[in-house]
Amino acid sequence: MEAIYIPHLLKASKRQAEIIVDDQIAGLNSLTPVKGTINVRHGGNFLEITSQAETIITLTCDRCLQHYNYRLAIDTSELIWLESERENVQDIPLEREVSMEDLSETLPPNGHFEPETWLFEQLSLALPLRKVCGENCPGAAQTSLDVQSQLDSRWSSLAALKEQLNGNQ
Repeated sequence: MEAIYIPHLLKASKRQAEIIVDDQIAGLNSLTPVKGTINVRHGGNFLEITSQAETIITLTCDRCLQHYNYRLAIDTSELIWLESERENVQDIPLEREVSMEDLSETLPPNGHFEPETWLFEQLSLALPLRKVCGENCPGAAQTSLDVQSQLDSRWSSLAALKEQLNGNQ
């Protein structure tokens, strides 16, 4: 995917561009090409980006370490403000207070928008935090006998005391 020169969007029909995606994304190990669309609209002092895309990736289950296929799909939008650089990067202190207004994405008004990088970021954000292969994951269930057999022998005195306390109730 080619970068979009932001001033060219001002001359485009309806000040927008539509990108049809049907390709592998660099850095994303997917089994199938990413398929979908990205719409970029110039709104004067911002870019409005909307996208619908999907692919299939292979994940590793956090419980049983088995590999499984996962359908990764996004339907998202984002506003990116167009403004010039406020500060020189060398002048930024190592620690500083950040206001809520500074927590937004910005691009220079005469710069480029990289749709492939943006799409990679959106797909990465859509990855599940807990990767579990399914409800019947063999690593999910652990019986009480398994837990007792894994009990450290140094805790046996405490376990015996616990049994005595439970017997007195």
